[in-house]
Amino acid sequence: MKNLFIASMVLATSFVFADDHSSSEKAVLKALDKYMEARNSRDFETVVAMSSKSGTLDTNSDGSFHKPLTNQTVDGWKNSGDATTMHFYPEATALSDDVVHVRFYSEGMVGNDGNMSDYRTRVSMNWVKESGKWVLKTAHYSSASYGGVHRTQASDFED
Repeated sequence: MKNLFIASMVLATSFVFADDHSSSEKAVLKALDKYMEARNSRDFETVVAMSSKSGTLDTNSDGSFHKPLTNQTVDGWKNSGDATTMHFYPEATALSDDVVHVRFYSEGMVGNDGNMSDYRTRVSMNWVKESGKWVLKTAHYSSASYGGVHRTQASDFED
């Protein structure tokens, strides 16, 4: 019985490592850190380089409609206003060999011309592998006011 248990543990562990998801997830979380730091330091060349060359699909937390497929540009980022944010509790889940879903919380200050305001949002992103590098393909920001219209359900507390 002991040998059967050990054999099943070895077999189960080999599947976890064989699909290489953990290394993809770690690589994307590292890329996320670099991407967010580039945004905060206004290094928009890096931001654009870390965005999909075929464009990104974005939804902002300002209540506007989904944005169309957009090719990111340095000038576009320069005109987007000022922001300094931090990201918390990032999680990555490999969906395939070349797609990783990431979600996290972001808080900070955003605004224009020195008129800054508090910012708190939930973020989900999809990162894809293009030419051997992880790049941002989609981003969805949703307001995290920790209130609003959500009604708590019992399933919210289930693991």
